[in-house]
Amino acid sequence: MPLLKEKTYTIDDIYALPEGERAELIDGHMYMMAPPSRKHQRISTRLVSIIDRYIEEHKGKCQVYAAPFAVYLDERSNTYVEPDISVICDSNKLDDSGCKGAPDWVIEIVSPASKQMDYYTKLFKYRTAGIREYWIVDPSKNLVVVYNFELGETEQYTLQDSIKVGIYDELVIDFGSIEL
Repeated sequence: MPLLKEKTYTIDDIYALPEGERAELIDGHMYMMAPPSRKHQRISTRLVSIIDRYIEEHKGKCQVYAAPFAVYLDERSNTYVEPDISVICDSNKLDDSGCKGAPDWVIEIVSPASKQMDYYTKLFKYRTAGIREYWIVDPSKNLVVVYNFELGETEQYTLQDSIKVGIYDELVIDFGSIEL
């Protein structure tokens, strides 16, 4: 008896989802996304605000985007993700549909449903795609894991620490100042 072939999804399947439903596509597998919690959204909003203000004050060329924002890491392998926060410094990667290629910096805020994806699957995909820096913010563990792929370094912090951003010379984010 032949084995059943698993369905391979494409970006067209993502676009065909009913209004209000969100999913990510990784190597042709579709992963449905649950709505974020209030704490998740608070952290995301504060971080985007801090990053955006820094970019504006320093007249930077990078742009910051909060989810939902489409990132097409590798069209050949059918990989489409919606990072919680994306910072893109090459404007040639941006068009009206999102980002084509690797952002420079991605922040994922862990929720119970996304733990496996953020710590393992996305870590591998982001590193392979060429992202310079990847942060995992895990409120339930009071943890921020910072992967600086350019330097090959990984550091761990708490949600009370001040953390230097690797892609910028002067940006330090004080997580202790973010009221949850």
